[in-house]
Amino acid sequence: MTDPATAPAPVDVFAKVRGHERAEQLAAAREADLLPYFHVQESAAQPVVTMEGAERIQLGSNNYLGLTSDPRVIAAAHDAIDRYGTGLTGSRLLNGTIPLHLELEREIAEWMGTEDAIVFSTGHQANVGTLGTILGPTDTVIADSGDHASILDGCLLSKAKLRPFRHNRLDKLEKQLQRARGDGGGVLVVVDGVFSMEGDIAPLREIADLTERYGARLMVDEAHGAGVLGARGAGTSELLGVEDRVDLRMGTFSKSLASCGGFIAGTTEVVEYLRISSRAFLFTASAVPAAVGSALAALRIVRSDEGPALLSAVLDNARYLRDGLEALGYAVVQPQPIPTDVATGRTDVVTPIVTVTVGDDWKAVLLWRALFDAGVFVNTALHPAVPPAGAALRTSVMATHTRQHLDEALEVFARVKRAFEAEHGALPGPGVHA
Repeated sequence: MTDPATAPAPVDVFAKVRGHERAEQLAAAREADLLPYFHVQESAAQPVVTMEGAERIQLGSNNYLGLTSDPRVIAAAHDAIDRYGTGLTGSRLLNGTIPLHLELEREIAEWMGTEDAIVFSTGHQANVGTLGTILGPTDTVIADSGDHASILDGCLLSKAKLRPFRHNRLDKLEKQLQRARGDGGGVLVVVDGVFSMEGDIAPLREIADLTERYGARLMVDEAHGAGVLGARGAGTSELLGVEDRVDLRMGTFSKSLASCGGFIAGTTEVVEYLRISSRAFLFTASAVPAAVGSALAALRIVRSDEGPALLSAVLDNARYLRDGLEALGYAVVQPQPIPTDVATGRTDVVTPIVTVTVGDDWKAVLLWRALFDAGVFVNTALHPAVPPAGAALRTSVMATHTRQHLDEALEVFARVKRAFEAEHGALPGPGVHA
């Protein structure tokens, strides 16, 4: 037995929280009042919010359809609380399933055009709980380098062999599919439909072609596509006409559906397997009734006669903001090519995520602060959330933004850019995108 008196001192497991690689940057940002995170919003998630005592145009929310303040959605949340209380205090497996869950799962499956659907308490759990269950150590998962962190977490949890490929590079995807042939076990390709930082879309038709050619399965994360893209708002898979070629589709309630939670839609056999095998589903408390009720109400609005107008409004606003920013000389995401839309004749689309490439982390933070002080809130994407030298401002629009809101925001962007470049030098111009 080792003598404690002579044994080496144990390593403090908390040592890593001191002096980590970003500690100095965080300290400097706080001292200069430039930290772009954890700012307090004191009003509902509307086009104009009260944030830290001042009104600011909200261009940093995922409330794409503006439904978080819709009276019907709010009433549904109240009704769910009145009927089922504030919480269910148990997992879906035990005492945490209520009729609203079953209605929501049925209507999601109808919306997605799949056999079945399963609702998780969060979108993160939906990805982690599905990938960590479907995949195993003998399998291979091929993921786009731009995929959401929850996808990476699920891949790591599964212990499957992870083969990433460079963002939206079909040649790199095919190379990984070729390599996966020698791995043994099953192969799953998983990509975002709309990428949450870049705002671009996955070339799903070509990805489906490759996965079929190599005998792999395909999962698409529609967190930022569901409730935004496609005639029904069913997401990128619908927009690009590959719904019947995608094996699993994931979505969230925290964007267009004005709530919190997530879902997986697919075949009955896969969904039933998740219901009895997914630890993230089985061993977490059910979502609070208000979250389930409000998501169901929002989904019904999307699927109603009002849905197409909301979908059109958010995409029109996205294009207007993108074009306005480009006209001001900002480097913004380009329109994404799509099959010709019969209804509108459009051959491209701008998603509600309009990313402005800045490049340098500190320049991005300084630009964010100038916009914030001038009354516009946007999100800041810094390394490692984006590649090195790929710092960006992530703006996003709602269907409920008016032209006046967007024009006022663009005027602020113009004024801030002039002042910023006079002091700090030129920003990347149009045509540059991380």
